[in-house]
Amino acid sequence: MKKNKIEKILEFPEEVYSNTPKLIITGFNEMVLENYKGILEYEENFTSISTYIGVINVNGFNLNLEKMTNDDIKITGKIENIEIERTEE
Repeated sequence: MKKNKIEKILEFPEEVYSNTPKLIITGFNEMVLENYKGILEYEENFTSISTYIGVINVNGFNLNLEKMTNDDIKITGKIENIEIERTEE
């Protein structure tokens, strides 16, 4: 996606002006995903979340969806691994 002149001048991060997802991982117990579309599947040991460019799968134990807004979602628990399935190039 091309930046317009204002975005170039102000140097906004891409996730601010586009639907590009942003993952913030804190240790092995917390993850925040910005710019998600929806929750595809949620279980105590597996969560699948749709983004605008693919699907993010989280495997672990005692996973909880916390602090959900229209823009971001926080996942807590014992996160074992994160898989990213790209659907857009």
